[in-house]
Amino acid sequence: MSVTIANTTFERVVYDADSDVLYLKVPDSEAEAVTDATVEGHAIGRDAEGRITGITIVNAKWLLERDGEITLTERIPASSLAPALASN
Repeated sequence: MSVTIANTTFERVVYDADSDVLYLKVPDSEAEAVTDATVEGHAIGRDAEGRITGITIVNAKWLLERDGEITLTERIPASSLAPALASN
């Protein structure tokens, strides 16, 4: 089974029903260099180049039953956008 989200295909999919946590992992990806928490309390792992390597979704089934969808909000640090804003 695989899951595709925003052009990233996760081929390692594990659901822990006891904890209601869904783990998604990109196959053959490098070790995660950083894991960031989303506003909603989930986690997004990235490799050294910033590519998404994994996502952990907490309360996955409960959220889908309640809302019909799961939201993952990414924060963009000012340091990432500062060069683009300074160029004008």
